[in-house]
Amino acid sequence: MSEHFLVTGGNRLEGEVLVGGAKNSVLKLMAAALLAEGTTVVTNCPDILDVPLMADVLRGLGCEVELEDSEVRITTPAEPKYHADFDAVKQFRASVCVLGPLVARCRRAVVALPGGDAIGSRPLDMHQSGLRLLGARSEIEHGCVVAEADDLHGANIRLVFPSVGATENILMAAVLARGETVIDNAAREPEIVDLCNMLNEMGAKVSGGGTSTLTIQGVRKLEPTTHRVIGDRIVAATWGVAASMTRGDVRVRGVNHKHLGLVLDKLRTAGAEVTPEVDGFRVIQRERPKAVNFATLPYPGFPTDLQPMAIGLAAVAEGTSMITENVFESRFRFVEEMIRLGADARTDGHHAVIRGVPVLSSAPVWSSDIRAGAGLVLAGLVADGTTEVHDIFHIDRGYPRFVENLRGLGGVIERVSSE
Repeated sequence: MSEHFLVTGGNRLEGEVLVGGAKNSVLKLMAAALLAEGTTVVTNCPDILDVPLMADVLRGLGCEVELEDSEVRITTPAEPKYHADFDAVKQFRASVCVLGPLVARCRRAVVALPGGDAIGSRPLDMHQSGLRLLGARSEIEHGCVVAEADDLHGANIRLVFPSVGATENILMAAVLARGETVIDNAAREPEIVDLCNMLNEMGAKVSGGGTSTLTIQGVRKLEPTTHRVIGDRIVAATWGVAASMTRGDVRVRGVNHKHLGLVLDKLRTAGAEVTPEVDGFRVIQRERPKAVNFATLPYPGFPTDLQPMAIGLAAVAEGTSMITENVFESRFRFVEEMIRLGADARTDGHHAVIRGVPVLSSAPVWSSDIRAGAGLVLAGLVADGTTEVHDIFHIDRGYPRFVENLRGLGGVIERVSSE
């Protein structure tokens, strides 16, 4: 039995929506619980499919995990297991973030190569080379990343690209290594800062979070803590773009608007009135959006996770937009589905040129990843008739209470079971 969405276009989105904790942060914070014996509590967890999947990964490593509402309690044993080889790991990409904590805590890790979204190659070379510089041996064997170390020591590590995943794994290994580690060209995302803050609450000595240089003074032991996840800037921006596309008026709460500086500037360029607020922002779009050019880049650039939303906005904007994808090579698969909906779009390598049309036309479409799925729903909101969006399990992995939130803003969407 599979499910799909029926999205009926034509309604202006209006009202208020509350954003939960960041998907791109919560899973790494859960993995960080492996670094300390005892019970770590993570609050403001989003109600998404990936959280119970991560809980299964941790249970397989010997942790006790309790999920209740927006709180996760993780009790880590004195000696966690080091072999993460089971179905949950293969279902989602973020499971590889247990690699660094296991090497730090157990001096050994065997982690099945992860699955996740179909958005292009995301090799683990930088994760492995960073661990090797810290004194570990690491190879790919029988479909698993295998790493072991007799002794972890500090090192100077320069990443060839500011990879979020590699930064996180190296950081979590380095906090229990002997001596000082410096990570140059580190990722600067707010979710990295969130992880640095939690590690410091546990007794780590990490400085430079939010800059391109992280400095870690290794400590012998960490203690459990209670930590609140930051708001999800990608979900928040999705609702902001939806307001602009539907010429709506939406107040988004539960997120730091400073994490979305460039995104909100782009919405202003499209003609929206954007007002920062204490715990979020408000977007009002009175006329048809204007064309805007986007180029995805690591933070603080425009997020690759919002590229499908940028294409959706461009598809109904007045004028011609160019979207350049600099992070993942396969993310333009989404454009083929937008063309089904009547978008006037052409792709060439890393570039997409989109000539806006006044209204899209409904059609059956298929999600290839979390953000593409959300982007297709947004397109359905500005299409005539009813659009069928299939493979919506992707959307459930990243957007809590998606249908309820959209309906609360006046969108017409229905979840339908099909054989």
